[in-house]
Parts: sequence; C-alpha cells; structure tokens
Amino acid sequence: MKNLKLALTLIFGAFMVSGGINHFLKPEMYFPFFPDFLPKEILNYTAGAIEIVVGIAAFVPNFRKMACLAILIMMIGFLPLHIWDVFRADPAIGSHSAALVRLPVQALFILWAWYIWKD
Repeated sequence: MKNLKLALTLIFGAFMVSGGINHFLKPEMYFPFFPDFLPKEILNYTAGAIEIVVGIAAFVPNFRKMACLAILIMMIGFLPLHIWDVFRADPAIGSHSAALVRLPVQALFILWAWYIWKD
C-alpha cells in the first residue's frame, strides 16, 4: 500500500509540473477559466509557478507531505472555477457537457490529493 501511495504521489507531482509548465507555454488556454474581473495573467503565471514548485516538492521526501497538502488545497481551490464554468454561456473547457464531466473529475482529483496527503 505504501508503494501505491508513493506511485500516486509521484504521478500527481508529475501532472502538477506538466500543468505548471503548460501555464507558461499556453497561457491563453487558461485565461478563459478566470472571471473577467480577476487579473488573468497574474493568476495564470502564479498558479503555473506554484504548480511547478509543488510538483517538484512531491518528489523530495522531506517536502512530500507538505507538497501533498498543497496539492489538496490547490485542487479544492480550483473547484469554484470549474463550478463557475458549468454556468457560463460559453464554458472555457469547450462545452457544457465537458464542463459537467470536469466537475466529477475535479472531485476525483480532490479525493486523490486527500489520499496521498493523509497518513
């Protein structure tokens, strides 16, 4: 069970690093997820940098527990953006169906993050 948790942690860490890098390579992909009243560029690049740092920290044994907690907090923090997307006239993810599917996927990410964080 310990090996499974480690593998899931490292996979999630890799996803976080990959996603964080993508925030810098394709920022326009993320801008529609942010409401217009928020500073999209600042939030996008900040989220990307944090994802990279947290993802790398998941690979470092001394920082792994804190990184898993940070991943959990981020997944919970991203949830309102995905809920907001469901109710938009033009969902950032592409369609209402995709936005509806994204909600349970985000719930799975939250559960995954909780599992790798808890003792």
